Amino acid sequence: MTLDNSTPIKVCRGIRGATIIEENTPEAILKGTRELLALIIRLNGIEQEDVASAIFSTTSDLDATFPAVAARQFNWFDVALMCFHELETPGAMRKCLRILIHWNTEKSANEIKHVYIKGAEKLRPERGDLPPVDWDELEEWIQKQINRSVVQ
Repeated sequence: MTLDNSTPIKVCRGIRGATIIEENTPEAILKGTRELLALIIRLNGIEQEDVASAIFSTTSDLDATFPAVAARQFNWFDVALMCFHELETPGAMRKCLRILIHWNTEKSANEIKHVYIKGAEKLRPERGDLPPVDWDELEEWIQKQINRSVVQ
């Protein structure tokens, strides 16, 4: 989008993602949140300073920690974060964590990559265009982000 066909402007777009968490422990919730958040960041080229806010929701069977702590581990200290539980709906997926990021970007809505992994793909089967994930490489990237935020 541009103002005069030459100057790109940023608009606020929403990016969604979801994953299934294996167990209700702080370690499992934070690991799953970091993986999902890292994929969203990397696939969309997100810079932290362009993030307006992020909402983290879990089903009620995940309550061992706040998933937003994972974003703080990525140095998201100037981003507004909020956590809450999803509605209890009969037949809904269990142990599910969702993220909604409000991101200021020049990208159009159809350029945004929403990320559904580890069983949560069932929520949005039309979003099955995720490239294969090298989980070991992703974990290395996550650890670099955490180590960078510790040094700062």
